Order: sequence, then C-alpha cells, then structure tokens
Amino acid sequence: MMAFPISEASPIAFAGPPPPETDVVVIGGGVIGVCTALFLARKGRRVVLLEKGRIAGEQSSRNWGWIRQQGRDPHELPIMVEANRLWTELASQTNVDIGLVRSGVTYLAESEKELASFADWLPIATAQGVDTELLDNAGLKSRFPELAKGGFTGALTTPTDMRAEPWVAVPALAGIAVREGAVLVEGCAARKLDLEAGRIRGVFTEMGRIACSDVVVAGGAWSSLFLRAHGVDIPQLSVRATAGATEPVSLPHAGAAAAGKFAFRTRADGGASLAAGGFHELFVGPDAVRALPKYRTQLMADPFGTRFLPVAPKGYPDAWGTKRQWAEDEVSPFEGIRVLNPKPNSRKLKKVAAEVEHLFPEVGPIRYRAMWAGMIDTMPDVVPVVDRVDAISGLTIGTGMSGHGFGIGPGMGKVLADLVCGDSTGHDLHRFRLSRFSDGSRMDLGPAL
Repeated sequence: MMAFPISEASPIAFAGPPPPETDVVVIGGGVIGVCTALFLARKGRRVVLLEKGRIAGEQSSRNWGWIRQQGRDPHELPIMVEANRLWTELASQTNVDIGLVRSGVTYLAESEKELASFADWLPIATAQGVDTELLDNAGLKSRFPELAKGGFTGALTTPTDMRAEPWVAVPALAGIAVREGAVLVEGCAARKLDLEAGRIRGVFTEMGRIACSDVVVAGGAWSSLFLRAHGVDIPQLSVRATAGATEPVSLPHAGAAAAGKFAFRTRADGGASLAAGGFHELFVGPDAVRALPKYRTQLMADPFGTRFLPVAPKGYPDAWGTKRQWAEDEVSPFEGIRVLNPKPNSRKLKKVAAEVEHLFPEVGPIRYRAMWAGMIDTMPDVVPVVDRVDAISGLTIGTGMSGHGFGIGPGMGKVLADLVCGDSTGHDLHRFRLSRFSDGSRMDLGPAL
C-alpha cells in the first residue's frame, strides 16, 4: 500500500482527453465525485469526471480513514448506514486491497457530562438499527481494558464501523467507475459552465468544451469559488486539518478511537494514523468574512476548536488575492494549484503523540514516518449541501461534507446520481437543501461527536 497521501507528484492514471459530449459532467475527483460518477455509470448515463489535479489528491486521501456511522447527524445516518454496506460490496469489486477492516470506532469520555452527551445520541443509532453501545467506567474496563488505563469515564462504541486506507481506496473506486463506463480525466480543470437561458449546455474546460445537460459540482474546498462565479452563493469555508502516520507502534486498541486531544486508527503497515481530535485551522479570507454571520452558532458552541490564521497561501480558494471572476478561455484559479498540499502543523502532531504516550505509557515513544494536512470543506451547520439548484437547470451540488466525506462517499454518490436522474433517493434530503442558508432557517448544528 502507498505510504503517503496522493500529491501533484503522483503519476496521472487517467489522462483523457475528454470526449466532446456526454450526458453528465462531474467536477471534482474526490470520493464524492468518484462515487457519483460510478453510480451514474451504473444507471446507464454517459458521465465524464474532471479532476484538475489527481484523483483523491486533496482531502479524500488525507483524512483519517474512518468509515463511521457513530456520531452522525440524524439525517446523515441513514445514508451512512447505506454507505457502510456499499463499502463492503465495492471492496469486493476492486482489484486491490483497500485495507477495509470492520474494527469499530470508539469515543472516549473524559467526564460524566461528556458521557451523558454520548447517551443522547443512542436513540438516533437505535432508530437506524446501528449497534452502538454506551459503556460506563466498568463497561469500558471490561470491553477495552487497555483504553480504560487512560482514566476515561466511559465510552461510546460502534463495532460495525470500519476503516480503510483512503489513498488506496478512492483510486480503487475510480477504477471500478472506469470499468463500468465512466470517463475520468485528471489534470483537466473545469473553468466555467456553458449556460443558455438558465440551463446547462456544457462545460468549458482547459482541454475544450464538453456538451452536456447536467453537471454535478463535487469540488470539495474549491466548490464555493466555482459556484460563486456563476451566481450561486454557499457559505462554505475550508479548514486545515493535520494528520500523521507513525512508525510501527503497539496502540492500546486495534480499531479507531478518539478523545478530546487525540484521534487514532491502526494501519495495515503496523503503524497508526494520529490527529488532534476536534482541532482545525481557518485561513481568514473574503469568503470567511462574508460568511461569518452564518458561522456564529458554530463558533459559540466550540469557541476554541478553531485556530484563525490571517493569510492563506497564494492561490488557495479563499486567499485574498485569488481571482473571483474569469472568462471561459482564461486560465482559471483551479489551474494555479493542481493539488492543495497545505503545510502540516507538526507542532500539534508532536503534542498529540505526547498525549497518547502520557495516557498509555506502554505504547512507548511514537515516531512519525510522515505528516500531512488537507483542507476540509465545511458548512455552518456541519452538514453538506446535497441539492439541485433551482436557478440553473441541470446543476446539482454535493459539497461541504465537513470532514465526513470519506466514510459516507458511496452513499452520497448514490444519492447524487439519483438526484441527477430524477429518481427517488430513498432518503429525506431536506436537511441538506441549498435554500437553508437564504430562507431564514436557524443554523441547527449536527452532533458535536
């Protein structure tokens, strides 16, 4: 298995060129875009996926690798339960080992108050038939004695949750999509939509125009910039999240676990992926200033969970100097940075390692073999936008997964394919409607789990 996230240095696997016409163009080659293309192909649609850099080059290969039902928003959970099933099916259809293991996810409570907040989520799990359990201190000592040595009050655990290696899994899904008829093109940015009387007629790309009637924008951290150029405003921001892979280490738990200051999962290579639980960093730019009122509820609920940085690196989606308007025959901002590769916060990762070593001394010294960061596309209420756009016929949005995208990818891809085709999704998508940011709705935060 690859040892590091995908980057611009990774070889192009899907070179194109794109065809002159298709039924649907999917913009963005992360897990959401790839799964959308796959399920559109399965519905018999001609589909072209455009990725400006590399498939899974950004957050889709830089996440924790959790496939998590636990702690989901009540309206996300039914889609996630379906995604959990789909991951198992898709893993059997790949020609590589994606590291899929049903090893569970466990949240550790540091106080009775936190344990009570875990208990509040149990009815949501029960309603969807998810096997989540609440463990008090005695239960934790019985079920996970090594974790209990950390002095935790209790835990929330879901045995059927899984993990996989994201930088292997998403390209493997892309391989399935291609075998089933989808056309994937890396190194090809979508510049602008070709619109006529409010309807999509095609997409202008750096390799020429593609005629089509439907477009799905699944561009992750770049979605807001692309959509705003067409008059579609979403209050999406991108936050930097840092993670690292350790040298082989004996963790106190074989699955994935998180507490206030750390999160980890075991890896197939004998090491672990470590990250700071509940911590991220925001580069303040024009979109951040504009969207601040929408984020007030989130900021008040977790005032110390975000570190603010005044200036984004040149060319980032919300950098002060990033171009907001361009013509279809001009080089777009998406061609300026093929793969967002933020500098990781190594100091924070060292603190995470120290925290794990302190709580579990038997682990011994933790050494990193790699550190990286990614930009997570997030929304004010911590749930995505998954909707058709009324103002532009043929346009569908699937973005703002808020750090939940890898696990839910197959489920959301199937939902987006159904939306494009006008078929029933089998899910209530009202929670994810675009209009919630303009119709006066209260920002109802998803579970802070």
